[in-house]
Amino acid sequence: MPVYVLLSKLSPGNFSDSETRRTIGRDWFITLKEKCPEVKWKEHFALLGEYDFMDIYEAPDEKVAAKVAMITMSKGAMSAVNMTAIPYKEYLEVIKDI
Repeated sequence: MPVYVLLSKLSPGNFSDSETRRTIGRDWFITLKEKCPEVKWKEHFALLGEYDFMDIYEAPDEKVAAKVAMITMSKGAMSAVNMTAIPYKEYLEVIKDI
């Protein structure tokens, strides 16, 4: 299955306190599991920098990945950027003839 990276930035109101943040995060994840059961979650990171969170997941196609981003936006993210990720060994195979 293709691998995707989701970078998300939340609106400032989503950081009012840790319990609010935890509740919003739990609701986001429950919704994603219900609406996108075919997605396999690999990693979830909090970031310091331009984005607040990075998620790595597998999805069957870009339509499901788009749905993940749209759900993320509906749950309070100001932005949600999806990128396709290619495992390094596969990347080396892609470029070997260049």
